Amino acid sequence: MQQALGVMGDQAIMISITFALGIAGIAGLFMALFWPRRWRLPYRVEIGFIVVLAGIVIYADRNSAQTFQAYEAGLASGQALSGEVVAGEVVAGQEGSAFDRSITVYAFQWGFLFFDEDGAASRNAVKVAPGAKVLFAIASNDVIHGFNIPAARMTTELEPGRTQSIWIRAPEKPGKYLIQCLNYCGLGHTQMKAWLVVEGDGPSPAAQEHG
Repeated sequence: MQQALGVMGDQAIMISITFALGIAGIAGLFMALFWPRRWRLPYRVEIGFIVVLAGIVIYADRNSAQTFQAYEAGLASGQALSGEVVAGEVVAGQEGSAFDRSITVYAFQWGFLFFDEDGAASRNAVKVAPGAKVLFAIASNDVIHGFNIPAARMTTELEPGRTQSIWIRAPEKPGKYLIQCLNYCGLGHTQMKAWLVVEGDGPSPAAQEHG
């Protein structure tokens, strides 16, 4: 099974910095309470602390801006990119199918598990061909989750015990496109991400005619 996301993502770095500052603050508080003699921080330490906080804010803002720009760059226009399954549409692998791929997705705290038509599993990553019309049958394994692919302009909410069927048109440009949970689902929510990996040849002409 493929682990698409590394342990040290941007969110993990920010969480680590926050924990480090929190521990330093608690240590400073105990020193102020129990130190044998009264003391005060030098001004240069206070200024340094402010500079560190300002640097963290600038880093986070820059990272958010880059992420948003990546979303915008991945958005196509002029064609239908996603939607709910229409009654009568046939799943992938069957004659007359409107889809190139049929993927089953299980959302859990805190990740996504993908199963292809042959039952092969991959964790936090799914591969599709450029321009392919992909059917996702998505279910939550525990709590309410969200399933969002910005490049396909698709967002849906997942309730436990209910399967949501959604299709997308994969981007034409090969690359890795973000999949993320948009519903807060616990402490690991910010790390609940996956990749839509677009690579290989385009979909079959018959499938394109149905699209």
